[in-house]
Amino acid sequence: MKPQTTRVIEFSDNTRASTLYGDLNKNLHMLEKSAGVSLQARGSHVRITGLPHDVDLTAELLQQLYDLLSCGYPLYSADIAFGLKILQCNPDARLESIFLDKIYVTTRNRIISPKTPNQKRYIDALRNKDIVFGIGPAGTGKTYLAVAMAVAALSSGRVQSIILTRPAVEAGEKLGFLPGDLSQKVHPYLRPLLDALAELLGAEKAVDMMEEKVIEIAPLAFMRGRTLTNAFIILDEAQNTTREQMKMFLTRIGFDSVAVITGDITQIDLPNHSQSGLIEAQKLLNHITGIEFCAFGKEDVVRHPLVQEIINAYEQK
Repeated sequence: MKPQTTRVIEFSDNTRASTLYGDLNKNLHMLEKSAGVSLQARGSHVRITGLPHDVDLTAELLQQLYDLLSCGYPLYSADIAFGLKILQCNPDARLESIFLDKIYVTTRNRIISPKTPNQKRYIDALRNKDIVFGIGPAGTGKTYLAVAMAVAALSSGRVQSIILTRPAVEAGEKLGFLPGDLSQKVHPYLRPLLDALAELLGAEKAVDMMEEKVIEIAPLAFMRGRTLTNAFIILDEAQNTTREQMKMFLTRIGFDSVAVITGDITQIDLPNHSQSGLIEAQKLLNHITGIEFCAFGKEDVVRHPLVQEIINAYEQK
């Protein structure tokens, strides 16, 4: 059995320390399970017991999270897992450089910010590039963060509209055979984007902005022939675009616009004989200045912890 060590850290503010611990020490219990250490809190002191490396890592995480609270950051329980994952990959990482990058504040006063280094690079790319590809597995935040950046750009006046689009035939259903008008036909395919809008803006405001055409939803096929200017354009599920559809979409982009293309190349629903436009775009466009490709991995999954384990299981099949 490897020798264990004990380390005690002390915080200067009891109230802030209590916030760090969470209700009924919930955050500490979560950290114990994730980091493999034993934690005992008394007032502003925390005693950490475990293997030396785990103890040092836990102490560094607690100190950095406490420093975030000192900066006014509203610590969320999920930040415990995110912070630990970051420091496990890079013990020299500074959480403040990631978590304090505020993107948007929702109607419920929840601060949206990146939670992993790759998410931070993605956000920086969206601020500085005109065309950005976010490619990676489910749950990595690529779509949600794109919508948050779109709402932030609209709120600041950087763009005048948001356009959401997605290929709508991957399930084998043609739009013409679905009930309702165009908007009703497309809504089921754009549900993840619409859910994000409702969370960020509030459901009522999101609906109002769609009725006013400030936010537009349309199937990818309806982009043909248009020039999209002064807009934040999101193409979701781009792995299910064909070569022709991807070329058509990318050539719609006009001045003062930002285009985000998100997709997961492990979940292509196109027929076997069809080539994914997203995969081809990676090969053809990665050398062009002004276009940036941001890759996400299983380490960027920000959903339930089981999602990462599910991804691992399928990768090992």
